[in-house]
Amino acid sequence: MKKYLFNLKYIVLGTVISLTSCVSNDLPEVGDLEDFTSPTPFYNSTDITTSEFDCNDVELWAKYEINFQAGSNLAVNGTQYDWTVTPSDGVTFINKDLPILNQSIDGELAAVVALEKEIAKIEFKLPCDENQDKKDVLEASIADLKVQLQAAKDEISDEVAQNVTDLNTQISELPAATLQDQELIFSFPGPGTYTVGLTVTDNLGKSAYTEKLITVSQAVPTIAVPEIGEPGFDDGTLFDGTGDGRDSWRAPSSSAWGSVFQINSKSELGVLPSGLQAAKFPADGTRVGYQEIEVTPGATYVLTYFSELDPNNVGDVTVSLISPNATSLAESKLEANIIASRTDSSVGRVADVFKKHAITFEAGLNESVIILLTNSNTECRLDAFDIIVKQ
Repeated sequence: MKKYLFNLKYIVLGTVISLTSCVSNDLPEVGDLEDFTSPTPFYNSTDITTSEFDCNDVELWAKYEINFQAGSNLAVNGTQYDWTVTPSDGVTFINKDLPILNQSIDGELAAVVALEKEIAKIEFKLPCDENQDKKDVLEASIADLKVQLQAAKDEISDEVAQNVTDLNTQISELPAATLQDQELIFSFPGPGTYTVGLTVTDNLGKSAYTEKLITVSQAVPTIAVPEIGEPGFDDGTLFDGTGDGRDSWRAPSSSAWGSVFQINSKSELGVLPSGLQAAKFPADGTRVGYQEIEVTPGATYVLTYFSELDPNNVGDVTVSLISPNATSLAESKLEANIIASRTDSSVGRVADVFKKHAITFEAGLNESVIILLTNSNTECRLDAFDIIVKQ
């Protein structure tokens, strides 16, 4: 009996082996399936347009450049990329590595580049400044910076000079960008709407196409950041190195607006948010801060500052942006003249602890606004004013 069972076992095993040997990968629906998946192309773009305007907002030059980077779905990797652009007249292409190499050169020459940028910034302001005293100071600053610039160039080490030479050699040897690069920079002749297409072909020869409408916008002047005189209320911080910390904050008429605030001084840095001095307002509310600053019509700004209030009395401090139409403290309280305002109470505050605040406001049609500082019923201090353009 055992002998028959043993023979039966091998008969079954032989049958299984025989059937398995008949299976072929060439038969339909058996074995590995053919990959019918086509690539799914896509691309990302980053606008890197640069331009320069003079202080009267006249365009000096503009480079309308957009960086394009191609990709495809993860299941099928693209092995070939073909770009198209319509209309193509005047469109040129830049190797993606060129900006990186230029930035590397700037990094090697960081001190020189920083001084060159500072000189350029002052030279930009100079033609449009009508204050001759300020122009004299700016010209003296340029002369001093040029001396520093030459010293920085003289101090460039042989190693840095060689690194810069090597980087320039890499730039000169960069291959020309082509429409078959996965990533490249398109340089457009000017503003307009362009159709940018991309065909991706995978390693099986399958391809797919995608396209987008790309709008190249007209370059516009960068909105200038307003200048706040003596923003930290420290002595000697006016453009000419003078000032008692509050000269920029005096109202045109003390009888119409009130007397300028007092100054609170410290002997060590770090006690106040900025420097060694802060604006101090007595509890009787008779002191004010007044400064008119230039703004760009239509722009939005964020004004920041720090406040500290005496918590032993219930009172407040107010920072307001006022229309230049106001000619007195009374008129500054009219709703039509208040652009934006923030009031902070002494309730819940801790003595000698400064808190930072922010006010967002729109310039509207105004070319200037008044920063007005007032308080009531408790002593307070303000410090470290700053302003930025809200993008």
